[in-house]
Amino acid sequence: MLLEGKVAIVTGSGRGIGREEALLMAKHGAAVVVNDLGAHFDGTGGSTSPAQEVVNEIKKAGGRAVANGESVTDFKAAKRIIECALDNFGKLNILVNNAGILRDRMIFNMAEEDWDAVIAVHLKGSFNMSRHACEYWREQHKAGNALNGRIINTSSDAGLLGNVGQLNYGAAKAGLAVMAIIIGQEMKKYGVTANVIAPIARTRLTVDATPSTAALMGGPVKEGEFDVFSPVNVAPLVCWLVSDEAADVNGEVFRVGGSTVWPMRGWHSGARLQDKGRVWDPQNLGKQIKAEIAKGVTKKEAIADIFSGGL
Repeated sequence: MLLEGKVAIVTGSGRGIGREEALLMAKHGAAVVVNDLGAHFDGTGGSTSPAQEVVNEIKKAGGRAVANGESVTDFKAAKRIIECALDNFGKLNILVNNAGILRDRMIFNMAEEDWDAVIAVHLKGSFNMSRHACEYWREQHKAGNALNGRIINTSSDAGLLGNVGQLNYGAAKAGLAVMAIIIGQEMKKYGVTANVIAPIARTRLTVDATPSTAALMGGPVKEGEFDVFSPVNVAPLVCWLVSDEAADVNGEVFRVGGSTVWPMRGWHSGARLQDKGRVWDPQNLGKQIKAEIAKGVTKKEAIADIFSGGL
């Protein structure tokens, strides 16, 4: 099996994308810490049931798993999640940072609490988990025990392309992409890779919190038909990226949904404009910039690709 003998932590894995990631990794041989607060999509409330239900499903299928209800937003609690893997399964190989919430507001209506809560779960939570995992992998590597650590951060189109009403969420998701790129650079010498996914799937965050997106995605399909927006479609990419087969894939960003994966090439130079040996005239520079921008694929076209057969 692809992940035989591996130990994984998947945060926010009581439902949706995280649940499917945990189930598939367990199916491929990994022991899994199913971490989830069981909170509502806005981060309020909590229940141990979602995580335990996933654990029960994994065990019923013959796999190994344990539930964990610690909050990734707490630095010390995040370390306890790492310790949960070590205490129950003896090591840690894989970390999937999937936990997230939504509190959508336009910039002029966004409360400080809305900003802080979303940044705390997505960005700080992923930092907390990655920081403790990387410390562990570095120590193990220096002791002669190379564990080939794997980190997956979960970004979003809101972070890669932008989306109205999601300033807090988009900023966090953009940060998660560059966080993984830098972790991959810093941890490469210890055998650790870090990559990013931007999933396109029907979850609580797209159905309950964003009705307009839910309308585009539609409801569950008929039995036997391929469900383009099912979170099941996201898990295979993650399962492969955390395997030893993907040891040379590091610092990469992938959009994924339906039967399609898009390797992303963001923030690269699309052109070079020069007026050699002279200081630019602002208006002349502006004309050239507008002409160059007009050549590119627009954000609108990139998003439209999702809902017009692109999956």
